[in-house]
Amino acid sequence: MDITFSSLYDYQDISEIIENGQSFFENALKKARIVSEWTGETALADDSGLEVDALGGAPGIYSARYAGDGATDERNIRKLLEDLKDVRRDKRGGAFRCVLVLYRPGGHFEHFEGRWQGRITDKPAGAGGFGYDPVFFLPEFSMTVAQLPPDLKNQLSHRAVAFRQLKNYLQGIISTE
Repeated sequence: MDITFSSLYDYQDISEIIENGQSFFENALKKARIVSEWTGETALADDSGLEVDALGGAPGIYSARYAGDGATDERNIRKLLEDLKDVRRDKRGGAFRCVLVLYRPGGHFEHFEGRWQGRITDKPAGAGGFGYDPVFFLPEFSMTVAQLPPDLKNQLSHRAVAFRQLKNYLQGIISTE
């Protein structure tokens, strides 16, 4: 596709955007809207995280700061495992979730969502990835995301699913122009 993408690093003076929405969609929409209005260009933003069934969807939008502001991946994992210590293995289902929002000047937007189902292990395994990857077990591969080869992770992940939807959408727009 003949599309040029820029990063926020390509722009000066965009202040930090506070993610205070009540959902992944609200946070992604807010970020995309603010950037689009500031730059006058179409903007793409995401919000992603882990939702655990036994925890009512937590950590959810608080995934990066589950163990508190400035928490490391290790502290977040430790808190998650502590919160699940009395939950049986067969009740530890969850999903990584990604919501992308493509926002165009004038207030028009589309959103795309990817989910990656799995379950939470009792202890971390694997050295790859980041975040909750060492405790997110994929039964179909009998390993955690942190144990997957990076190219396979990039094909299967919640972000990959959302970005494929975005790509299909953009291809549809380009083919009708």
